[in-house]
Amino acid sequence: MPEQITLEKIQEVKHLNSLDFFARQIVEGFITGLHRSPFHGFSVEFAEHRAYNNGESVRFIDWKLFGRTGKLFVKRFEEETNLRCQIVIDASSSMFFPTDNPINKIQFATYASAALIHLLNKQRDAAGLSLFDESLRFHTKARLTQSHIQTLYAQLDELLQLKYKPKARANTQIADVLHQIAEAANKRSLIVVFSDMFEQSDPEPLFNAIEHLRYNKHEVVIFHVHDSRYELNLKLEDRPYKLIDMESGEEMKLKPQDFRSVYAKKMEEFYETIRNKCLQYKVDFVTADINKPFDQVLTSFLTRRTKMF
Repeated sequence: MPEQITLEKIQEVKHLNSLDFFARQIVEGFITGLHRSPFHGFSVEFAEHRAYNNGESVRFIDWKLFGRTGKLFVKRFEEETNLRCQIVIDASSSMFFPTDNPINKIQFATYASAALIHLLNKQRDAAGLSLFDESLRFHTKARLTQSHIQTLYAQLDELLQLKYKPKARANTQIADVLHQIAEAANKRSLIVVFSDMFEQSDPEPLFNAIEHLRYNKHEVVIFHVHDSRYELNLKLEDRPYKLIDMESGEEMKLKPQDFRSVYAKKMEEFYETIRNKCLQYKVDFVTADINKPFDQVLTSFLTRRTKMF
């Protein structure tokens, strides 16, 4: 059984200051259980035919061509040789929560992204990276070269070094950014988004952005990065608190016991609406609780994808 990547394990290797090394530690642990790529077989674009080999799956045999020629040929797709994956990370102020935890949301997203980049590189698939808050702060298209991969790791390393700055708050504008990504990403890309989805109470702009991505033939995976204890269930001690919005600075005084049940219900309703809409658009919505080992989150997701194809 692969070694589980715990928070203690993260602290143990963080001093090496190498996301490349850390990503290898993560991926080599769980990739042994994946017998084939979890990313091949979706959003494919026909490239050419090749001769069918005995023993292969008959899934992609071109039966119309067989009817004309009497010979078996397999449709070869572009993504079989070079998948393009754009990793999109929410770097808004709310992603730095919780500030007193061994790992916060933005760190969780960064480590998980580094692992995905290593996995894609190992499979000879291209990776790109986009970082955003109120606007698209960094964007590079998916490429396969080793110099490009090292650039991505360096950018993620910089992201890990960032600290929450109350005087420089940055809001989330995920809908606007996804519209930009829909146009900027190469045709038929896999778009993987890491975000806490804290933008606004009305999710309609987000749904429009997701629809735009799907219309442009991108496959979309959304990792909902959150701390379930506080953000979904308001598990605070039963005493008065002054809560401060990390993005707007708005303050609110409350007693958790007075709002806990209604708060949890409202949050569940909000995310259930997003999950249902993602299901409608065939978008994979992945729950990513930072209190769980993130390699466990990735393994569950990748294993499910592998079984699909």
